[in-house]
Amino acid sequence: MLINSFYFINSLFFNFCIAFYLISALQWYSYKLKRVFFHYHKPLWHLYFLVFPYLMFLVFPLYSLIYFIILAPILYFWNKNIDKKLIFTNKVRWFFIFIFTYNTIFAILALRISFLFNLLSLPLALISLKIYDLFSNLYYKKQAKVKLQTNEKLKIILITASFGKTSIKNFLYELLKDEFKVYKTPRSVNTLMGIISDINNNLNNDTQIYITEAGARVKGDIDEITRFLEPQICIIGEIGNAHLEYFKSIDSIRQTKLEALNSKKLEKAFLHTSTLKQENEVIAFYDDKISNINSDLDGLKFEVFLEQKNHKFESQILGEFNAQNLCACILCAHYLGIKLDSIKNNISKIKSVEHRLQIISKEPKFIIDDGFNGNFKGMSASYKLCKLYQGRKILVTPGIIEVNKEENIKLARIINECFELAIITASINAEIFEKELSIEKIILKEKSELVNTLAKETKNGDLILFSNDAPSFM
Repeated sequence: MLINSFYFINSLFFNFCIAFYLISALQWYSYKLKRVFFHYHKPLWHLYFLVFPYLMFLVFPLYSLIYFIILAPILYFWNKNIDKKLIFTNKVRWFFIFIFTYNTIFAILALRISFLFNLLSLPLALISLKIYDLFSNLYYKKQAKVKLQTNEKLKIILITASFGKTSIKNFLYELLKDEFKVYKTPRSVNTLMGIISDINNNLNNDTQIYITEAGARVKGDIDEITRFLEPQICIIGEIGNAHLEYFKSIDSIRQTKLEALNSKKLEKAFLHTSTLKQENEVIAFYDDKISNINSDLDGLKFEVFLEQKNHKFESQILGEFNAQNLCACILCAHYLGIKLDSIKNNISKIKSVEHRLQIISKEPKFIIDDGFNGNFKGMSASYKLCKLYQGRKILVTPGIIEVNKEENIKLARIINECFELAIITASINAEIFEKELSIEKIILKEKSELVNTLAKETKNGDLILFSNDAPSFM
């Protein structure tokens, strides 16, 4: 009996330790096992928290409890120090229930047959989680579809792009909210199940316009969202190298974004010319309608060709690239019947989207938060904007994530032209910046060192740009 209890506790510690680590990694990477094992940014963590525990359990099945008792608090402090901690959703809770159930079954079998059975607890829990996902997703999907179909007056606007989706969504909401009852997906919710959850929990039955964004990691992701939502209007923004690691080519990215045109109810589409489509009665380009862009640290001025003439717009939004994002929203709002005077007035009042060239303070230090801008075009434009500042300029960045090496090399050249000091906050691009940056640079070993580094290295009158952000697991 004593040996039985000891073995159960030992195997439970083993399975819960590796389960806690693996479900954390899966949550970071949208529960995609392939991404966790083939696109993981901290492979040594797999060695510490997966490989070593398995080896210990295999070599010392009855005597490894001490190791796992030590590993448990290590995992606790590891989770405490990372910036994307495990969120105990229903899915995660069910995963641990599966782990406990299989551990109990195999602990009994181990005494009768072999301890190796307990190594099956984790893979079987993952399979059970997949089955749980399948049935729960079907239920929630059907529930959301019924809710959409019940509101016959609802008009859905779908937004996708390599970058700028969330900004376009927020800008468009500000242009429409005074004339319609509008709802937009929160934060950066852009997956099918995220959208379904949002519809079920947050979309009111009297909503007139639902604005949602669609993201993708593989071909078919946007098609799946499009066929579910059947939007009447879609905006496809600029096509670029974002997530090139997954799509392998710009053409593959382009074809995936164009899946947004597959809606059976499509009435109008506003596209960036990088989509390489042809204009027709349904499709209209937006970026070739804009001209005379003037961008500085006070905001934007630009003109949009509409109703057979150029109209002037002014905005307090920073960044030349945002003129294009605003232009797409202007054309969409105009299509929906909003008067030009109202559009111009609202454009002048729109504030920066949180973490997207958002001015945090101008004194004593000029601080700009551009943490959610993670593409070459947007980041390089913000750097050139900062170059206009008359004073010392400091950049805080991990570089660009999920792109080829050349993108960060090009970025480093622009950093050299625009800043006096660069603080690199992630290891993923550290080797590139160590080699390519000719200005003063500080490469942090841990992201947690940033606060003390800024306090030590910056002074009043400095401009500090927080450009892109990478979680600590990168």
